[in-house]
Amino acid sequence: VQLQAFGGGVVQAGDSLRLSCAASGRASNDYALGWFRQAPGKEREFIAAVNLGGSITFVADSVKGRFTPSRDNAKNALYLEMNSLKPEDTAVYYCAAVEDLNWTVHYWGQGTLVTVSS
Repeated sequence: VQLQAFGGGVVQAGDSLRLSCAASGRASNDYALGWFRQAPGKEREFIAAVNLGGSITFVADSVKGRFTPSRDNAKNALYLEMNSLKPEDTAVYYCAAVEDLNWTVHYWGQGTLVTVSS
């Protein structure tokens, strides 16, 4: 399974941004999909996920109410709608293929950098 996140950029605090992740490969539709982020000098953080069927989502407390994950199985795509961005959201955002409802990572994708200026 191959994954590529894109859509990052430089935005100002309070702005919105939508990240996308394209999944490909024979087994790409066999996994739940998740979003992680890693800020400079910090450990990678699990922030959101959508289960295989698209009906169940996980959102970490640190972004709850501001970030919304979704997926389109027909397009093998995962999305992350990010609103009310804060400077502390600055990080490299990664998508991953994860075990359904367990969220254990099986495959990592390449990340996309989001920079939020104050």
